[in-house]
Amino acid sequence: MSATATTDHTRPDASSNTLPNSLPRPPGELARLEHAWVAPKGWRLLSAVNNSHVGLFYIAVSLIFFVLAGVLALLMRAQLAVPDNTLIGPQTYNQLFTMHGTVMMFLFAVPVVEAVSVYLLPGMLGARDLPFPRLSAYAFWAYAIGGFAFFGTIFFGVSPDGGWFMYPPLTSKEHSPGVNADWWLLGIGFIEISAIAGAIELIIGIMFTRAPGMTLSRLPIYAWAMLVVAMMIVFAFPAVIAGTTLLEVERAFDWPFFIADRGGDPILWQHLFWFFGHPEVYIIFLPAAGLVSMMIPTLARTPLVGYRAVVLALVATGIVSFALWAHHMFTAGLGTLQTMLVSAASMAVAVPTAIQVFAWLATLWRGRLRNTAASLFIVGFLFIFVLGGLTGVMVAMLPFDWQVHDSYFIVAHLHYVLIGGLVFPLFAALYHWTPLVNGYCFSERIARWVFGLMFVGFNLAFFPMHLAGLNGMPRRVYTYADGLGLNLWNALSTIGAFVFAAGVLVFIIDAVRTWLREPRPVDNPRGAGTLEWLPSANYGVRSIPQVESRDPLWTRPTLPAEVLAGQHWLPGTATGLRETIITSPRNARPMHLVVLPGDSWLPLLAGLGTAGFFLLLTGNLPVPAFASGIGAIVATLMWLWGSDRPTGIESAEIGRGLMLQIGAIGMRSHSWWATLILLLVDASIFASFLFAHIHVSLLATVCPPPGAALPSGISAWGGVALWLLSGLLMWLASRRRIDAPMHRRRIIASLQIVGAALAAGAAFALVLSGHQQVGLAPSTNAWSATVGIVLAWQGFHIGLLAVMGSYLLARLWSGHLSQRNRATLDNISLFWRYAMLQGIVAGALVQLLP
Repeated sequence: MSATATTDHTRPDASSNTLPNSLPRPPGELARLEHAWVAPKGWRLLSAVNNSHVGLFYIAVSLIFFVLAGVLALLMRAQLAVPDNTLIGPQTYNQLFTMHGTVMMFLFAVPVVEAVSVYLLPGMLGARDLPFPRLSAYAFWAYAIGGFAFFGTIFFGVSPDGGWFMYPPLTSKEHSPGVNADWWLLGIGFIEISAIAGAIELIIGIMFTRAPGMTLSRLPIYAWAMLVVAMMIVFAFPAVIAGTTLLEVERAFDWPFFIADRGGDPILWQHLFWFFGHPEVYIIFLPAAGLVSMMIPTLARTPLVGYRAVVLALVATGIVSFALWAHHMFTAGLGTLQTMLVSAASMAVAVPTAIQVFAWLATLWRGRLRNTAASLFIVGFLFIFVLGGLTGVMVAMLPFDWQVHDSYFIVAHLHYVLIGGLVFPLFAALYHWTPLVNGYCFSERIARWVFGLMFVGFNLAFFPMHLAGLNGMPRRVYTYADGLGLNLWNALSTIGAFVFAAGVLVFIIDAVRTWLREPRPVDNPRGAGTLEWLPSANYGVRSIPQVESRDPLWTRPTLPAEVLAGQHWLPGTATGLRETIITSPRNARPMHLVVLPGDSWLPLLAGLGTAGFFLLLTGNLPVPAFASGIGAIVATLMWLWGSDRPTGIESAEIGRGLMLQIGAIGMRSHSWWATLILLLVDASIFASFLFAHIHVSLLATVCPPPGAALPSGISAWGGVALWLLSGLLMWLASRRRIDAPMHRRRIIASLQIVGAALAAGAAFALVLSGHQQVGLAPSTNAWSATVGIVLAWQGFHIGLLAVMGSYLLARLWSGHLSQRNRATLDNISLFWRYAMLQGIVAGALVQLLP
C-alpha cells in the first residue's frame, strides 16, 4: 500500500463494477492490518473500543438488567397473586414498581437498542468500525457503571418510589422529603448522556461510513430504522433532561417550577416527560421493526416487498410520534381541541406501522418461511404486537380512555406493545445473528421450549390484565380486597409471569453454553444477503466491498471470497493505524480516510467519572461529585488530544489508483457534523427551558408577576451586543490560516480566542447583574424560577466555552493545530457561534415576552 501526497484531481469512478484491487496483494499487508487492530487480552480487554467488543459488552449488560427488572416484576406479581396479601408492604412495593419501570425503560429497552446497533451496524454498512469508537465505549461504561450503582439502591431502601414517570407534586420535596426521588432524577443522568452519545455515533456512522456504492436507496432497512431512532433520541431525550433538571432544582433550591401556589404547574412536568416518553415507545419499537425487516427476507429467501414504502413508514412514524405526547394526558384537563387533535394523531400513527406489517406479510407470502427459532419469535411478535396495536387504537379514543385510564387495561396494553414490540423481535435477532459472535447457533430444540414458555407465559400473564382493568382494578396498587371479581385474573397473571420467566431462564442457560464455546469461522449459515455475514475479524472485513445492490451477497455470490482476498477497497492500512473510509451521505462515494483511535482506558475512566458525578451528587457529596466530574472531563480531553494528531501522511491509495486525503476540514469532516448534532441536542434542551418559561408566563395573571421585574434595556441589549462581538471574534479566528511555523498568526488567533471568551463572559455578567439589580429571586415564584434556569443554562455554557477556549489554545501552541489538521478549531468555532445565538435568543425572549 503506497502513501503519497498526490492530490486526487481525477478520481476513478467508485461505482464501477470493476474490482478495485484485482492484482495479487503485497506481502505483509494483511499482517500490518491485523497488527493495527489486535485486541487486548485478559483483563485488558476492558480497554477495547472497537464495536465487536463494546457491542457484546453492551448487549450482555442490557440483558442482565432485563433479568433484574424481571425479578422485580415477579416479586410484584407474587404480592398480587391473592387479595389482601401482606408479603410486601406498600413502601417496598412502590420502590419495586418504580425500579421495575425505570430499569426496563432506561436500563434495558433503550440501551439494548443501541447495543445491538453498535455490534451489527459496522458490518451491515461494510465499515471497519463506527467513526467514534471511544465515544461508544464511553457511552457503554457510563451506562454500565452508573446502572449497577443505581440498581443497588434497592438493597438499601432508598430506591425511588414515585413511579417511573415521577409526577409532581407526589415527587416534590413536600411529599417525598427523602433522597429516593433524587436517585431517580440525578441517578439516571448518565443514561441520558449515554443514549445521546450513542445516537450521535450512530447518525454519523450511518451517514458517513457506508461502503462505497451503498447509496441511500441500498441502505439496509435496519440502518434506516436506527437513523430515524437516533434522530428521535436527539430531539426527545433533551425534554426529559430539562424536566429532571427543573424538578431536581426545585427539590434542592426551592425554585417552584411545579408548585401551583407560587405560579408553577405540575402539568408542565407531564408535557416535558411525555414529549420524551411517547416517542420513546417508537424509539424502542422501530429498531425491532428494522430487525424484523432484515430477518424476514432472509428466512423467506426473497427480497423485502415494498422497500421504499417501509422506509417512508419508518420516517413517518418517527415524525408523527412527536405529536402524541398528550396521548398520556387525556384526563389531565387539557382543552377539547388539543385532546381531539392528539387523539386523531394517536390513531393516524397506526397507518405507517400497518404498512410495515403488510410488507412483512407480503414478503412471507411471496417466499417460504423456514421453520427456525427466529421465525417462531417473529410470528409471536406479529400476533402480540398487532393485538397491542388494536388496544392502542382503543385507548386513543377519548371516551374509552377516560374509562380505562390508570387501570390495569393500560398496564396490559403497555406490555403488549413493549414486550411484544421489543422483546420478541430481540430474541428472534439473538437467535438469528448469534453465529456472528463465535460461529455457533443456538439449539433449535431448546429454542422451541424457550419460545413456547415465553409466548404462553406472556399471554397468560398480560391478557387477563385487560379484564382486570375493565373490572375496575387500578394501577399502582399493592393489594386489593377480596370479592371484587379480581382474584382469578390476578392469579392467572402471576402464574403466567413465572412461566414467562422460566422461558427466559432456559434461554440464559443455552446462551451461556453457546457463547462460551471456542470461536470458529462464520460461514453465513442463514444464507443472508447483507454485508454483516462477510468473513470478518477484529478489523471488520479484509477489504471494504463495493456495493451494487440492496442484497449484495445474493446478487454477487463471489463477494465473500473477493473481500477475503483483499480485492476491494482499502485492503490494508495506509498509516499503520486503524482506518475506515468516509463516504458521501447520499451516494456513498469515497471522500477521505479517517484514522480511528485505538484501545484505551480513558473511555472507562470518563464513564466512571460521569456516573460518579451523578451518583455522588445524589448522595449529598458535592465535593467528591465535582471531583469525579472534573476527572471525567480530563479523561475526555485526554482522549480527544491523542485522537486528532497529524499522521504525517496527507493521502493514500485505497484501490485502482484512487487517492484519498487522510482527514478533512470544515463541513467535509464527519466530526463537524457530529458537533452540529450535539448542538441540536443542546438547542432542544434550551427550547424545553424556554417552553417552561412561556408556559408559566401564560398561566400568570400579570406578567411579570408581583415581586418580579425585568432588567433595564441597557443590560439586556448590551448583553446581546457583547454576544455578537464574541461570535465575530471566534469567526475571525476560525477563518485565519493556522500554519505551525507562523508565530505571528498564532498570536493573532490566540488574541481573538481570548477576546471572544472575555466578551462572552462579559455578556453573561452584564445580563446577570441586570437581573440581580431588579431583585430576581427564583424561589419566590415560578416566573422568576424559569428566568433563573435560563440564566443558569447560559452560565453553564460560559463554563464550557472557557474549557473549550483553553483546550483550543493548548492545541494551537503545542503544534497540534495546522491548516490541514484543524477539526478542533472548526468544531469549537461552530459551538461558539451557537452559544452566541443561544445567548441572544435567551435575552431577547425574556425581555420581549411579557
